[in-house]
Amino acid sequence: MKKYRVLIDAIDEKGLVYKISKLFFEYDLNVISNSEYVDNENNKFFMRSVVEGGIDKKKLYDDLIEIMPLKATVKIVDTCKKNIVILATKESHCLGDILIRYEAGELDANILCVIANYDILEPLISKFGIPFHLVSHEGLNRSQHSGLILEKLKEYDHLDYIVLAKYMRILPAEFVETYPNQIINIHHSFLPAFIGANPYKQAYERGVKIIGATAHFVSNNLDEGPIIEQQIKNVNHAHGWTDMRDAGRDVEKVVFSNAIKLALEDKIFIYGNKTIIF
Repeated sequence: MKKYRVLIDAIDEKGLVYKISKLFFEYDLNVISNSEYVDNENNKFFMRSVVEGGIDKKKLYDDLIEIMPLKATVKIVDTCKKNIVILATKESHCLGDILIRYEAGELDANILCVIANYDILEPLISKFGIPFHLVSHEGLNRSQHSGLILEKLKEYDHLDYIVLAKYMRILPAEFVETYPNQIINIHHSFLPAFIGANPYKQAYERGVKIIGATAHFVSNNLDEGPIIEQQIKNVNHAHGWTDMRDAGRDVEKVVFSNAIKLALEDKIFIYGNKTIIF
């Protein structure tokens, strides 16, 4: 029997779970899993159900909308592999980790290609039989370069997510607006924050005691999009800056892969500039 993910975002009201469950029963659907959350402060209801059975998706959608409060959002998603494209630059740790997990069948995805602005990572990518495209930024401004990438992306049908595996270039507004809430980024997280070419060395010189990583959706406010996943790791005076860098890369790999898996499994609801994670 086929499985579907039913994603509901609505104004909360009494009896919603009952009405939804009753409809699933009337459709003779088996509920495999169910998660729900109510934001009492804003009176918002979120629900993610995995159901199994034979359905007319449009009819079920119409029936769900009919029992929902006004302005509800309902999505019925097939549990099939999603199509992703990876953007990379020079660093290999996040890209390599994703490629290995992909090869091992840990990601419910089709990696359509990897696009990079340098060819340094091409030998790594070729080992996995994934198409590689070099789109150099040399002699181009940010808008021109991103425009070339957008043209390359048009060669691929039905793209679900773009993941930035340490892609070290800022995406302009027109790029982000073409793929709203579909671009996932990973970056280091420090308390306090450090920017620049070598943040780990800066952190070492400041005596930082915590390092970490944040995965988030890309918005037009740099590194301020909705957060998907975060983790931290303790360090101390015995860690040199290269030790911190290596530990930070390990955290980045785990956080990045976790965020991608959550997106692929439709476990993320974007709510304002926050996320609800099931």
